[in-house]
Amino acid sequence: MSDRVEFAVMNGLGNKILVVDMRGRTDRVTPAAAIALAADPATAFDQIMAIHDPKLDGTDAYIDILNCDGSRAQACGNGTRCVVQALASETGRKSFTFQTIAGILNAVEHQDGTISVDMGKPAFAWDKIPLSEEFHDTSRIELQIGPIDAPILHSPSAMSMGNPHAVFWVDRDPMTYDLERFGPLLENHPIFPEKANITLAQVTSKTTMVTRTWERGAGLTLACGSAACAAGVSAARTGRTERKVTITVASSPNRGTLTIDWRADDKVVMTGPAEWEWSGTVYPATGHWQRDASTEAEAATQ
Repeated sequence: MSDRVEFAVMNGLGNKILVVDMRGRTDRVTPAAAIALAADPATAFDQIMAIHDPKLDGTDAYIDILNCDGSRAQACGNGTRCVVQALASETGRKSFTFQTIAGILNAVEHQDGTISVDMGKPAFAWDKIPLSEEFHDTSRIELQIGPIDAPILHSPSAMSMGNPHAVFWVDRDPMTYDLERFGPLLENHPIFPEKANITLAQVTSKTTMVTRTWERGAGLTLACGSAACAAGVSAARTGRTERKVTITVASSPNRGTLTIDWRADDKVVMTGPAEWEWSGTVYPATGHWQRDASTEAEAATQ
């Protein structure tokens, strides 16, 4: 078994995803390797999506997801789209079924190159999110930042999309809030025993929203697919929007968009783009990497 494996640097609406091919191996990308890759400006990432051989009949692969702090994540919608794009390019297939620690994900690449991922069903019960104390109604929990009589952020909707989310409703562009300062406080608030993804969401119509996210284990991110799902579902759940919305991700390049459809069968389908940037090889134990010769010329122009 070779020490090095192939990997691709990709993005889903701008956030950097490393897709690592671990098929045919029994080892895993280590937390130390993830931290080393995150510290290198060339490979700094939001999530690693490590593709392993399937563990269940009827699935195409097991996906191991790592954050840039070395912790493991349950779900990553943008990263899943990148995996689909990579495997579709390799195999010519258009539909895939993946297993993650959060469950089974089905995905399909469309004719126009966009990719839809069935992110599963949302969970709203306080102990399923989870929260550290009981709330009968998690569509509005008691949590705020700022003065008691004039909070800057307050009363978020909490839910799980396989990972915990808190969606704060704001009345202006989310980019105008100091999320870099508030994000770490809210992610690590005691009410979230497993930490949480923190999203600011501005509803602009019954079918459109604008979001920005501080991602658990990753920090400020250009885009977060599961957070977009959480925002879309929470908006519909609280009567702010319809069940299918177009979300403008304010922090992504050119303010890219995702379509979130909370279907009648309770499943949440996210549709959006994925893009390959460059490829190389990496040692999954240490994170030491090398760019493919075929992309060296491209790298020189970046």
